[in-house]
Amino acid sequence: WWGLNDNIRTATRRLAGPGYRALAVDLYRGATAQTPDSAQALMQRAMSRTDQVLANLQAAHDHLRTETGAPRVAVMGWCFGGGRTFDAVAAAPTQYDAAVAYYGAPGAMTADILTETTTPTLAHFGRKDQAVSLETARAFRSRFEEAGAEGDIYFYDAGHAFANPSGESYVPDAADQAWSRTTAFLERHLYR
Repeated sequence: WWGLNDNIRTATRRLAGPGYRALAVDLYRGATAQTPDSAQALMQRAMSRTDQVLANLQAAHDHLRTETGAPRVAVMGWCFGGGRTFDAVAAAPTQYDAAVAYYGAPGAMTADILTETTTPTLAHFGRKDQAVSLETARAFRSRFEEAGAEGDIYFYDAGHAFANPSGESYVPDAADQAWSRTTAFLERHLYR
């Protein structure tokens, strides 16, 4: 939502700490937002070129596999990036070894995609989220379970962006629990 800002750089370093090859993907072509209005404009611009966004994510995957020699690759994102995480899995259902989405819109994860995908998926949603409604998240969980998809979906007593320590909606307990679940999930699927 805000772009490749200091918060995302910190999260990337946090992932690299345990030894992951972490790559922060810039979906806004170098721009970052300082206000909700500018973030909305950047997001809309990116969504008007979804094929380029997906190509960027594909290039990041390929870079990690070929240039860094990563034996397994996950895709992960928060908010707008969480939605793009779902889009990446939908575009390449068997390519990723894991996917983690924090409060992202799961519209791309149709019943057909969920049946086809081999990507274990972890999703975190807030029960009080105004951007991705509880009904939307629950409908996704129903599709996920009906398809027998691999992974977990968690709900927290929090709103949207509950894991963003630089935001006004930050809920430390929920963020810590989600991060613990994320690191355990990544360890399980990337360190086989």
